[in-house]
Amino acid sequence: MENQERKILVADPSALGLFGLAMVTLVASSQKLGWTENVSFIIPWAIFLGAFAQLFACISDSKKGNVFGTTAFGAYAFFWMAVATSWMIQLGVFGEKMAAAVDVKQLGFAFIGYLIFTLFMTFAATATNKTLFIIFVLIDFLFLGLSMSVVWGIELGHEIAAYSEFSIAMVSFYGSAANVINATFKKEVLPLGKALR
Repeated sequence: MENQERKILVADPSALGLFGLAMVTLVASSQKLGWTENVSFIIPWAIFLGAFAQLFACISDSKKGNVFGTTAFGAYAFFWMAVATSWMIQLGVFGEKMAAAVDVKQLGFAFIGYLIFTLFMTFAATATNKTLFIIFVLIDFLFLGLSMSVVWGIELGHEIAAYSEFSIAMVSFYGSAANVINATFKKEVLPLGKALR
């Protein structure tokens, strides 16, 4: 009996992954910009859109052999899981002792680590499309601002983070729309922009 190979087609998950990123950064930026208060109602969006939607995109890109998409969506999915958990610790979900023992600068060092990660992903993004490249540049500024604010207490960092995060949401909504509309119409309706390299 001959061995038969079956090829399983996996849809491009970029539209869903970018929508997840857009939603969580929109909701999170509303708090940083002072339009809303506290983080309790950001947590569900961090878990389900920031984490699970991007994790689904990561797994789908992995099946397609897309190293860039797998790494990007996966790393940011786990980021939002960790941030949501950190917020829950601060809010006392895991007990008062844990909440009292929080040193927020540890989260700041995680932001520095993600800044390093995002910088080399930004370089890799030059080989994808201009929309993704812009998103990564904005994420660079988000983590720069967060690091400045949390680790060194620089107020300007908070402003940089707030406006960068809101901008990430807007560009990600466009990227999601372009991916789903172009794939549905099987032609370029909304341009993503050619790769820089």
